[in-house]
Amino acid sequence: MTYRPKSEFLNVMMSRGYLADCTDYQGLDEALSAGTVTAYIGYDATAKSLHVGHLLNIMMLRWLQKTGHRPITLMGGGTTKVGDPSFRSDERPLLSPAQIDDNIAGMNRVFARYLAYGEGPQDAMMLNNAEWLDGLNYLEFLRDIGRHFSVNRMLSFESVKSRLDREQSLSFLEFNYMILQAYDFLELNRRHGCVLQMGGSDQWGNIINGIDLTRRVIDHEVFGLTSPLLTTSDGRKMGKSAGGAVWLSGDMLSPYEFWQFWRNTTDADTGRFLKLYTELPVEECDRLGALEGSDINAAKIILANAVTTLLHGPEAAAAAEATAREVFEHGGVGDDLPTVEVTADEVAEGISIVQLIVRAGLAKSGKEAKRLITENGARLDDEPLTDAGLMIDAAALTSPIKLSAGKKRHALVKLSD
Repeated sequence: MTYRPKSEFLNVMMSRGYLADCTDYQGLDEALSAGTVTAYIGYDATAKSLHVGHLLNIMMLRWLQKTGHRPITLMGGGTTKVGDPSFRSDERPLLSPAQIDDNIAGMNRVFARYLAYGEGPQDAMMLNNAEWLDGLNYLEFLRDIGRHFSVNRMLSFESVKSRLDREQSLSFLEFNYMILQAYDFLELNRRHGCVLQMGGSDQWGNIINGIDLTRRVIDHEVFGLTSPLLTTSDGRKMGKSAGGAVWLSGDMLSPYEFWQFWRNTTDADTGRFLKLYTELPVEECDRLGALEGSDINAAKIILANAVTTLLHGPEAAAAAEATAREVFEHGGVGDDLPTVEVTADEVAEGISIVQLIVRAGLAKSGKEAKRLITENGARLDDEPLTDAGLMIDAAALTSPIKLSAGKKRHALVKLSD
Protein backbone atom coordinates (compact mmCIF):
# COMPACT_ATOMS: atom_id res chain seq x y z
CA MET A 1 0.00 0.00 0.00
CA THR A 2 1.68 3.19 -1.21
CA TYR A 3 -0.72 5.79 0.21
CA ARG A 4 1.15 8.54 2.06
CA PRO A 5 -1.07 9.99 4.79
CA LYS A 6 -1.19 13.64 5.81
CA SER A 7 -2.61 13.02 9.30
CA GLU A 8 -0.36 12.25 12.24
CA PHE A 9 -2.54 9.38 13.44
CA LEU A 10 -2.44 7.43 10.17
CA ASN A 11 1.29 8.10 9.94
CA VAL A 12 1.74 6.51 13.37
CA MET A 13 -0.46 3.55 12.45
CA MET A 14 1.55 2.85 9.29
CA SER A 15 5.06 3.55 10.53
CA ARG A 16 4.72 1.53 13.73
CA GLY A 17 2.98 -1.50 12.19
CA TYR A 18 -0.54 -1.11 13.59
CA LEU A 19 -2.38 -1.06 10.27
CA ALA A 20 -3.75 -4.14 8.50
CA ASP A 21 -6.53 -2.59 6.40
CA CYS A 22 -8.76 0.46 6.06
CA THR A 23 -12.06 0.94 4.24
CA ASP A 24 -11.05 4.31 2.76
CA TYR A 25 -7.53 5.57 3.41
CA GLN A 26 -7.96 8.92 1.72
CA GLY A 27 -11.39 9.66 3.17
CA LEU A 28 -10.28 8.81 6.70
CA ASP A 29 -7.03 10.74 6.29
CA GLU A 30 -8.96 13.84 5.21
CA ALA A 31 -11.33 13.53 8.20
CA LEU A 32 -8.37 13.16 10.58
CA SER A 33 -6.65 16.18 9.03
CA ALA A 34 -9.79 18.36 9.16
CA GLY A 35 -10.42 18.18 12.92
CA THR A 36 -11.05 15.93 15.91
CA VAL A 37 -12.23 12.44 14.96
CA THR A 38 -14.11 10.22 17.42
CA ALA A 39 -13.28 6.51 17.12
CA TYR A 40 -14.13 3.41 19.10
CA ILE A 41 -13.12 -0.15 19.82
CA GLY A 42 -15.56 -2.57 21.41
CA TYR A 43 -14.69 -4.98 24.22
CA ASP A 44 -16.96 -7.74 25.43
CA ALA A 45 -16.82 -8.28 29.17
CA THR A 46 -15.91 -11.97 29.19
CA ALA A 47 -13.23 -11.78 31.94
CA LYS A 48 -12.31 -9.63 34.94
CA SER A 49 -9.30 -8.20 33.16
CA LEU A 50 -8.00 -7.46 29.70
CA HIS A 51 -4.90 -9.38 28.64
CA VAL A 52 -1.85 -8.74 26.47
CA GLY A 53 -3.80 -9.81 23.39
CA HIS A 54 -5.88 -6.61 23.84
CA LEU A 55 -2.88 -4.35 24.33
CA LEU A 56 -2.18 -3.58 20.67
CA ASN A 57 -5.65 -2.11 20.19
CA ILE A 58 -5.45 -0.24 23.49
CA MET A 59 -2.23 1.35 22.24
CA MET A 60 -4.08 2.37 19.05
CA LEU A 61 -6.64 4.22 21.17
CA ARG A 62 -3.81 5.80 23.16
CA TRP A 63 -2.11 7.04 19.98
CA LEU A 64 -5.47 8.30 18.70
CA GLN A 65 -5.76 10.49 21.80
CA LYS A 66 -2.10 11.55 21.71
CA THR A 67 -2.55 12.77 18.13
CA GLY A 68 -5.52 14.99 19.02
CA HIS A 69 -8.59 12.77 18.60
CA ARG A 70 -11.24 11.28 20.88
CA PRO A 71 -11.29 7.57 21.76
CA ILE A 72 -14.32 5.62 22.96
CA THR A 73 -13.91 2.38 24.87
CA LEU A 74 -17.22 0.62 24.28
CA MET A 75 -17.97 -2.00 26.89
CA GLY A 76 -20.19 -4.80 25.65
CA GLY A 77 -22.60 -4.98 28.56
CA GLY A 78 -25.29 -5.88 26.03
CA THR A 79 -23.40 -7.92 23.44
CA THR A 80 -21.65 -10.02 26.11
CA LYS A 81 -25.09 -11.48 26.83
CA VAL A 82 -24.96 -12.95 23.30
CA GLY A 83 -21.26 -13.71 22.72
CA ASP A 84 -19.11 -13.10 19.66
CA PRO A 85 -18.92 -16.28 17.53
CA SER A 86 -15.95 -15.04 15.49
CA PHE A 87 -13.45 -17.84 14.84
CA ARG A 88 -14.68 -19.95 17.76
CA SER A 89 -15.46 -23.64 17.56
CA ASP A 90 -18.19 -23.51 20.19
CA GLU A 91 -20.65 -21.15 21.83
CA ARG A 92 -19.36 -18.88 24.58
CA PRO A 93 -20.71 -19.58 28.07
CA LEU A 94 -23.39 -17.04 28.97
CA LEU A 95 -22.66 -14.74 31.92
CA SER A 96 -25.09 -13.24 34.42
CA PRO A 97 -25.62 -9.44 34.50
CA ALA A 98 -23.76 -9.31 37.84
CA GLN A 99 -20.74 -11.15 36.37
CA ILE A 100 -20.72 -8.81 33.36
CA ASP A 101 -20.82 -5.70 35.58
CA ASP A 102 -17.99 -7.08 37.72
CA ASN A 103 -15.89 -7.80 34.64
CA ILE A 104 -16.49 -4.31 33.23
CA ALA A 105 -15.32 -2.73 36.50
CA GLY A 106 -12.08 -4.70 36.33
CA MET A 107 -11.47 -3.81 32.68
CA ASN A 108 -12.13 -0.12 33.31
CA ARG A 109 -9.25 0.02 35.79
CA VAL A 110 -6.89 -1.14 33.03
CA PHE A 111 -8.14 1.40 30.47
CA ALA A 112 -7.60 4.21 32.97
CA ARG A 113 -3.84 3.49 32.85
CA TYR A 114 -3.67 4.24 29.12
CA LEU A 115 -6.35 6.84 28.39
CA ALA A 116 -7.37 10.18 29.92
CA TYR A 117 -11.13 10.18 30.52
CA GLY A 118 -13.18 13.32 30.98
CA GLU A 119 -15.61 15.77 29.41
CA GLY A 120 -13.20 17.64 27.10
CA PRO A 121 -13.32 17.39 23.28
CA GLN A 122 -10.38 14.98 23.20
CA ASP A 123 -11.03 13.17 26.49
CA ALA A 124 -11.80 9.48 26.24
CA MET A 125 -15.35 8.23 26.80
CA MET A 126 -16.31 4.99 28.55
CA LEU A 127 -19.65 3.74 27.20
CA ASN A 128 -21.70 0.57 27.59
CA ASN A 129 -23.82 -0.77 24.74
CA ALA A 130 -26.37 -2.10 27.22
CA GLU A 131 -27.51 1.55 27.28
CA TRP A 132 -29.22 1.09 23.91
CA LEU A 133 -29.37 -2.69 23.47
CA ASP A 134 -31.16 -3.63 26.71
CA GLY A 135 -34.23 -1.59 25.86
CA LEU A 136 -34.69 -2.64 22.23
CA ASN A 137 -38.18 -3.52 21.05
CA TYR A 138 -37.60 -6.74 19.12
CA LEU A 139 -40.26 -6.26 16.45
CA GLU A 140 -39.27 -2.66 15.79
CA PHE A 141 -35.62 -3.68 15.65
CA LEU A 142 -36.36 -6.41 13.09
CA ARG A 143 -38.40 -4.01 10.96
CA ASP A 144 -36.07 -1.00 11.13
CA ILE A 145 -32.64 -2.67 11.33
CA GLY A 146 -32.95 -6.35 10.40
CA ARG A 147 -34.23 -5.59 6.91
CA HIS A 148 -30.85 -4.09 5.98
CA PHE A 149 -29.00 -7.41 6.46
CA SER A 150 -28.64 -10.16 3.86
CA VAL A 151 -28.38 -13.63 5.37
CA ASN A 152 -26.55 -14.78 2.23
CA ARG A 153 -23.90 -12.12 2.80
CA MET A 154 -23.62 -12.84 6.52
CA LEU A 155 -23.03 -16.51 5.76
CA SER A 156 -20.14 -15.55 3.50
CA PHE A 157 -18.15 -13.87 6.28
CA GLU A 158 -15.09 -15.92 7.18
CA SER A 159 -15.88 -15.91 10.91
CA VAL A 160 -19.21 -17.64 10.23
CA LYS A 161 -18.17 -19.64 7.17
CA SER A 162 -15.26 -21.32 8.96
CA ARG A 163 -17.60 -22.49 11.72
CA LEU A 164 -20.16 -23.89 9.29
CA ASP A 165 -17.50 -25.51 7.09
CA ARG A 166 -16.44 -27.54 10.13
CA GLU A 167 -20.09 -28.54 10.60
CA GLN A 168 -20.11 -26.94 14.05
CA SER A 169 -23.32 -25.50 15.39
CA LEU A 170 -23.93 -21.75 15.17
CA SER A 171 -26.90 -20.70 17.29
CA PHE A 172 -29.40 -18.07 16.21
CA LEU A 173 -28.35 -16.14 19.34
CA GLU A 174 -24.76 -15.92 18.08
CA PHE A 175 -25.86 -15.16 14.53
CA ASN A 176 -27.54 -12.02 15.90
CA TYR A 177 -24.23 -10.81 17.33
CA MET A 178 -23.02 -9.24 14.09
CA ILE A 179 -26.29 -7.33 13.73
CA LEU A 180 -25.98 -5.97 17.26
CA GLN A 181 -22.36 -4.94 16.72
CA ALA A 182 -23.29 -3.15 13.51
CA TYR A 183 -26.06 -1.37 15.42
CA ASP A 184 -23.47 -0.19 17.96
CA PHE A 185 -21.67 1.79 15.26
CA LEU A 186 -24.94 3.35 14.09
CA GLU A 187 -25.85 4.39 17.66
CA LEU A 188 -22.37 5.76 18.41
CA ASN A 189 -22.53 7.84 15.25
CA ARG A 190 -25.98 9.16 16.15
CA ARG A 191 -25.21 9.88 19.79
CA HIS A 192 -21.54 10.92 19.76
CA GLY A 193 -20.56 11.64 16.16
CA CYS A 194 -18.28 8.60 16.09
CA VAL A 195 -17.00 8.05 12.53
CA LEU A 196 -14.34 5.34 12.95
CA GLN A 197 -14.46 1.80 14.27
CA MET A 198 -11.17 0.01 14.90
CA GLY A 199 -10.46 -3.60 15.79
CA GLY A 200 -8.44 -6.68 14.97
CA SER A 201 -8.52 -7.97 11.41
CA ASP A 202 -10.84 -10.79 12.52
CA GLN A 203 -13.48 -8.07 13.05
CA TRP A 204 -13.37 -6.84 9.44
CA GLY A 205 -16.74 -8.35 8.49
CA ASN A 206 -18.44 -6.95 11.59
CA ILE A 207 -16.95 -3.49 10.94
CA ILE A 208 -18.12 -3.52 7.31
CA ASN A 209 -21.63 -4.41 8.53
CA GLY A 210 -21.65 -1.36 10.82
CA ILE A 211 -20.45 0.94 8.06
CA ASP A 212 -23.10 -0.33 5.63
CA LEU A 213 -25.87 -0.05 8.22
CA THR A 214 -24.92 3.51 9.18
CA ARG A 215 -24.88 4.60 5.54
CA ARG A 216 -28.21 2.90 4.78
CA VAL A 217 -30.09 4.20 7.82
CA ILE A 218 -28.78 7.77 8.22
CA ASP A 219 -26.57 8.21 5.14
CA HIS A 220 -23.47 9.19 7.14
CA GLU A 221 -19.94 8.48 5.97
CA VAL A 222 -18.03 6.35 8.46
CA PHE A 223 -14.81 4.35 8.31
CA GLY A 224 -13.19 1.14 9.48
CA LEU A 225 -9.57 0.38 10.33
CA THR A 226 -8.11 -2.96 11.42
CA SER A 227 -4.88 -4.07 13.05
CA PRO A 228 -3.02 -7.30 12.25
CA LEU A 229 -3.65 -10.39 14.37
CA LEU A 230 -0.25 -10.83 15.97
CA THR A 231 1.67 -14.01 16.44
CA THR A 232 5.19 -14.22 17.81
CA SER A 233 8.06 -15.13 15.48
CA ASP A 234 7.84 -18.75 16.66
CA GLY A 235 4.15 -18.95 15.70
CA ARG A 236 2.52 -18.62 19.13
CA LYS A 237 -0.55 -16.44 19.64
CA MET A 238 0.46 -13.11 21.12
CA GLY A 239 -0.38 -12.84 24.82
CA LYS A 240 0.02 -16.47 25.77
CA SER A 241 2.79 -17.67 28.06
CA ALA A 242 3.68 -21.02 29.56
CA GLY A 243 1.58 -20.07 32.58
CA GLY A 244 -1.51 -19.04 30.60
CA ALA A 245 -2.95 -15.63 29.69
CA VAL A 246 -0.80 -12.57 30.41
CA TRP A 247 -3.33 -10.41 32.28
CA LEU A 248 -3.13 -6.63 32.49
CA SER A 249 -4.52 -6.55 36.03
CA GLY A 250 -1.94 -6.58 38.80
CA ASP A 251 -4.35 -8.65 40.90
CA MET A 252 -4.26 -11.46 38.33
CA LEU A 253 -0.62 -11.21 37.24
CA SER A 254 2.10 -9.50 39.27
CA PRO A 255 4.04 -6.60 37.75
CA TYR A 256 7.18 -8.74 37.97
CA GLU A 257 5.60 -11.57 35.93
CA PHE A 258 4.33 -9.00 33.42
CA TRP A 259 7.81 -7.47 33.17
CA GLN A 260 9.36 -10.91 32.77
CA PHE A 261 6.98 -11.77 29.90
CA TRP A 262 8.37 -8.85 27.89
CA ARG A 263 11.97 -9.54 28.95
CA ASN A 264 11.53 -13.03 27.48
CA THR A 265 10.61 -11.69 24.03
CA THR A 266 12.46 -13.50 21.25
CA ASP A 267 15.26 -11.63 19.48
CA ALA A 268 13.29 -11.51 16.21
CA ASP A 269 10.26 -9.83 17.85
CA THR A 270 12.06 -7.19 19.91
CA GLY A 271 12.12 -4.34 17.37
CA ARG A 272 8.52 -4.96 16.26
CA PHE A 273 7.23 -5.06 19.84
CA LEU A 274 9.11 -1.87 20.74
CA LYS A 275 7.22 -0.09 17.94
CA LEU A 276 3.84 -1.53 18.87
CA TYR A 277 3.92 -1.50 22.67
CA THR A 278 6.10 1.48 23.60
CA GLU A 279 6.25 5.15 22.62
CA LEU A 280 9.95 5.20 21.79
CA PRO A 281 10.74 6.84 18.42
CA VAL A 282 10.53 4.45 15.47
CA GLU A 283 14.20 5.02 14.60
CA GLU A 284 15.25 4.01 18.13
CA CYS A 285 13.01 0.92 18.01
CA ASP A 286 14.65 -0.11 14.73
CA ARG A 287 18.13 0.48 16.16
CA LEU A 288 17.44 -1.55 19.30
CA GLY A 289 15.74 -4.33 17.33
CA ALA A 290 18.79 -4.67 15.06
CA LEU A 291 21.17 -5.42 17.96
CA GLU A 292 22.62 -8.91 18.06
CA GLY A 293 24.08 -11.36 20.53
CA SER A 294 24.12 -10.29 24.15
CA ASP A 295 23.39 -6.67 23.15
CA ILE A 296 19.78 -7.52 22.26
CA ASN A 297 19.16 -8.33 25.94
CA ALA A 298 19.58 -4.63 26.77
CA ALA A 299 16.88 -3.86 24.21
CA LYS A 300 14.57 -6.41 25.82
CA ILE A 301 15.05 -4.78 29.22
CA ILE A 302 14.19 -1.40 27.66
CA LEU A 303 11.05 -3.02 26.17
CA ALA A 304 10.04 -4.61 29.48
CA ASN A 305 10.61 -1.39 31.42
CA ALA A 306 8.68 0.77 28.95
CA VAL A 307 5.65 -1.52 28.69
CA THR A 308 5.52 -2.14 32.45
CA THR A 309 5.83 1.59 33.18
CA LEU A 310 2.79 2.34 31.01
CA LEU A 311 0.65 -0.22 32.82
CA HIS A 312 1.97 -0.38 36.38
CA GLY A 313 4.09 2.77 36.74
CA PRO A 314 7.84 3.46 36.83
CA GLU A 315 8.34 2.20 40.40
CA ALA A 316 6.90 -1.23 39.54
CA ALA A 317 9.09 -1.43 36.45
CA ALA A 318 12.22 -0.52 38.41
CA ALA A 319 11.36 -3.05 41.16
CA ALA A 320 10.80 -5.78 38.57
CA GLU A 321 14.14 -5.08 36.89
CA ALA A 322 15.91 -5.10 40.27
CA THR A 323 14.31 -8.43 41.17
CA ALA A 324 15.24 -9.93 37.82
CA ARG A 325 18.85 -8.81 38.25
CA GLU A 326 18.98 -10.30 41.75
CA VAL A 327 17.47 -13.60 40.58
CA PHE A 328 19.37 -14.06 37.33
CA GLU A 329 22.70 -12.33 37.84
CA HIS A 330 23.27 -13.01 41.54
CA GLY A 331 21.25 -16.17 42.19
CA GLY A 332 19.17 -14.49 44.89
CA VAL A 333 15.44 -14.60 45.52
CA GLY A 334 14.45 -10.97 44.92
CA ASP A 335 11.74 -9.08 46.76
CA ASP A 336 9.28 -8.90 43.87
CA LEU A 337 8.99 -12.54 42.80
CA PRO A 338 5.49 -14.12 42.71
CA THR A 339 4.87 -15.54 46.17
CA VAL A 340 2.79 -18.45 47.41
CA GLU A 341 1.87 -18.35 51.08
CA VAL A 342 1.06 -21.56 52.96
CA THR A 343 -0.33 -21.85 56.47
CA ALA A 344 1.25 -23.75 59.33
CA ASP A 345 -1.72 -26.14 59.26
CA GLU A 346 -1.12 -26.92 55.57
CA VAL A 347 2.47 -27.97 56.22
CA ALA A 348 1.96 -29.60 59.59
CA GLU A 349 2.25 -33.03 57.96
CA GLY A 350 4.10 -31.74 54.90
CA ILE A 351 2.92 -30.49 51.52
CA SER A 352 4.14 -32.03 48.27
CA ILE A 353 6.59 -30.15 46.11
CA VAL A 354 4.41 -31.01 43.11
CA GLN A 355 1.44 -29.21 44.69
CA LEU A 356 3.60 -26.16 45.44
CA ILE A 357 4.85 -25.99 41.85
CA VAL A 358 1.25 -25.98 40.60
CA ARG A 359 0.13 -23.39 43.16
CA ALA A 360 3.04 -21.17 42.18
CA GLY A 361 1.81 -21.20 38.56
CA LEU A 362 4.97 -22.91 37.30
CA ALA A 363 2.93 -25.85 35.98
CA LYS A 364 -0.74 -26.20 35.08
CA SER A 365 -1.23 -29.64 36.67
CA GLY A 366 0.40 -32.19 38.92
CA LYS A 367 1.18 -34.31 35.88
CA GLU A 368 2.96 -31.40 34.21
CA ALA A 369 4.86 -30.61 37.43
CA LYS A 370 6.06 -34.22 37.72
CA ARG A 371 7.19 -34.19 34.08
CA LEU A 372 9.06 -30.93 34.74
CA ILE A 373 10.92 -32.59 37.59
CA THR A 374 11.58 -35.81 35.62
CA GLU A 375 12.99 -33.83 32.69
CA ASN A 376 15.33 -31.86 35.01
CA GLY A 377 13.48 -28.60 34.40
CA ALA A 378 12.72 -27.81 38.07
CA ARG A 379 14.97 -26.34 40.72
CA LEU A 380 14.65 -25.77 44.45
CA ASP A 381 16.73 -22.88 45.80
CA ASP A 382 18.71 -22.97 42.51
CA GLU A 383 19.60 -26.65 42.97
CA PRO A 384 18.25 -29.39 40.64
CA LEU A 385 14.99 -30.87 41.96
CA THR A 386 14.92 -34.61 41.20
CA ASP A 387 12.45 -36.07 43.71
CA ALA A 388 8.81 -35.65 42.66
CA GLY A 389 7.74 -37.19 45.96
CA LEU A 390 9.49 -34.57 48.11
CA MET A 391 7.39 -33.19 50.99
CA ILE A 392 7.97 -29.69 52.38
CA ASP A 393 7.31 -29.15 56.10
CA ALA A 394 7.38 -26.14 58.41
CA ALA A 395 11.07 -26.67 59.21
CA ALA A 396 11.92 -26.24 55.51
CA LEU A 397 10.06 -22.93 55.49
CA THR A 398 11.81 -21.13 58.32
CA SER A 399 12.88 -18.85 55.46
CA PRO A 400 11.25 -18.59 52.02
CA ILE A 401 12.18 -21.20 49.43
CA LYS A 402 12.64 -20.47 45.75
CA LEU A 403 11.10 -22.68 43.06
CA SER A 404 12.16 -22.44 39.42
CA ALA A 405 10.84 -23.86 36.16
CA GLY A 406 13.55 -23.63 33.53
CA LYS A 407 15.84 -20.62 33.59
CA LYS A 408 13.26 -17.84 33.42
CA ARG A 409 10.29 -18.64 35.66
CA HIS A 410 10.57 -18.40 39.43
CA ALA A 411 8.40 -18.12 42.53
CA LEU A 412 8.78 -17.98 46.29
CA VAL A 413 7.02 -20.15 48.87
CA LYS A 414 6.77 -18.93 52.44
CA LEU A 415 4.79 -19.44 55.62
CA SER A 416 1.99 -16.94 56.07
CA ASP A 417 2.23 -14.66 59.10
